[in-house]
Amino acid sequence: MTSRMKSILGIVTVAAVGSVTTLGCRPKSDSESSGVGQRTGAAIDRATEKTVDTANTVADKTVDAAKATMTATKDVAGAVVEKTGEVLEKAGTAVEKTGAGMQK
Repeated sequence: MTSRMKSILGIVTVAAVGSVTTLGCRPKSDSESSGVGQRTGAAIDRATEKTVDTANTVADKTVDAAKATMTATKDVAGAVVEKTGEVLEKAGTAVEKTGAGMQK
């Protein structure tokens, strides 16, 4: 290598080291300056919020499903009561016919 290339390489090396040093010493933002404990706490807070939101969503859906089940159960129970009434009427009619036949 020539002495000119050596001096250019030296200047480039010094400039690169200076740039890296300057960038490494720049002031850090709030998010970068927080410690591991602070970042971990923030992550736990976010996870807790997501968990609470998910639990609330599940609870709301469970309430909706319970209401739908209750409505369906009431409808089925009403149909059962109606059908039981019809069956009892038919049985009563059959008993009356049997009683009338026995009196003859």
